[in-house]
Amino acid sequence: MEALVSVAIAIVAGGAALNNRLHNRINNVHDRISGLDRRIDAIELSVAQDYVSKADLSTMVQRMEDHMVRIENKLDQIVLRN
Repeated sequence: MEALVSVAIAIVAGGAALNNRLHNRINNVHDRISGLDRRIDAIELSVAQDYVSKADLSTMVQRMEDHMVRIENKLDQIVLRN
């Protein structure tokens, strides 16, 4: 009888230890995933803040080209006068 009680206590203790280890591993994985989520969110925010959209870039490039054409025209006029 005493042996059965000892075995039962050992089984319960072993199950509790196994459950505790499993729980700790799950928490560790969850923490790592949460950390990755935070890093990805930071990268997404950085990209949204630091880069321009294609439409905005196209508008800026067109303005720059227009400005360069005006400068070229002025330089051509100066060269033709002299």
